[in-house]
Amino acid sequence: MGSVVLVTGVSRYLGGLLARRLSADPSVDRVVGVDVIPPAKDVGDVEFVRADIRNPMIGRVIESSGVDTVVHMNVIATPTFVGGRTPQKEINVIGTMQLLAACQKSSTVRRLVVKSSAAVYGSTPRDPAMFTEDMSAKRTPSGGFGKDSIEVEGYVRGYARRRPDTEILTLRFANIIGPRIRTSITDYFNLPLIPAPLGFDARMQFVHEDDAISALVLATTGDATGVVNLAGDGVVTVLQAASIVGRPVVWLPLSAAGFVGGLARRMGLADFSPDQMSFLAFGRGLDTGRMRSVLGFEPTFSSRGAFEDFARTVGPAVPAAAIVGDAVSGVAGTATSAVLRTLGTGRGH
Repeated sequence: MGSVVLVTGVSRYLGGLLARRLSADPSVDRVVGVDVIPPAKDVGDVEFVRADIRNPMIGRVIESSGVDTVVHMNVIATPTFVGGRTPQKEINVIGTMQLLAACQKSSTVRRLVVKSSAAVYGSTPRDPAMFTEDMSAKRTPSGGFGKDSIEVEGYVRGYARRRPDTEILTLRFANIIGPRIRTSITDYFNLPLIPAPLGFDARMQFVHEDDAISALVLATTGDATGVVNLAGDGVVTVLQAASIVGRPVVWLPLSAAGFVGGLARRMGLADFSPDQMSFLAFGRGLDTGRMRSVLGFEPTFSSRGAFEDFARTVGPAVPAAAIVGDAVSGVAGTATSAVLRTLGTGRGH
């Protein structure tokens, strides 16, 4: 049976790709894409509707189009991409509340897919080697995208209680990476010098952007429900990642790393919250058993393979012999000053 799918955030990179892929899927009759601005790139046969999910009019869009499947892609990870932390939180939290309220009132919506994040698990030294979907954060993220994602999932659980007739699938993605997507983690590894917390070499998992889209298509057109982690096999440490992109590392105490992260954010070089800096210190691992058993998805790229595909697009590093020499001569003051001088010299893309 065909379906009418509504995709939020269709003017963003992943939302636009997903909408285009769904519009070419024979099991989908129509795709309606909503966002506050038109897509900058071709999205195929998608019917674009200019609408703000923070506005109750999203309910009229759902009803008038006869939407039976909603894919919520408009949870924003990077505040600078939408003008700052305040609009980010409004889109993520208020937007989700309004979208779910519209779905609850709808007589046609039967399936809801939510793109969430592994950021809900946080990052602490007390974390398990691998988080299963039934585990929660040892320390709740203090703010930013991680906190927003926890609130979004809370609203989704509330919606599930009010509308038990709706099939609901929440996908918790590891960091999505690839040659075309831009995120805070790709900005970080494009810096000419990688500031890393002293004494740590965090384990990271990645999902290739192509795998992310394929998983979302399967989630939209399939019948899996519940909460599912998504990540490529294996891990990549911060040091390994820096080596793959050919960038020197400067070691900083974790407290100084937070300061440098804030500086990079203010300079528009990379966007890092305190929780993201904790991730770079302690890392995070996801158990992906449900990805295979419930969703029936097998990634094409491992975590390392996904990162290596991204690394192909990273430009040559700025000559850094003097930088490294200065950085290793001290831990806090001198190393920090080296980072302050070099973060603004180039970004590699």
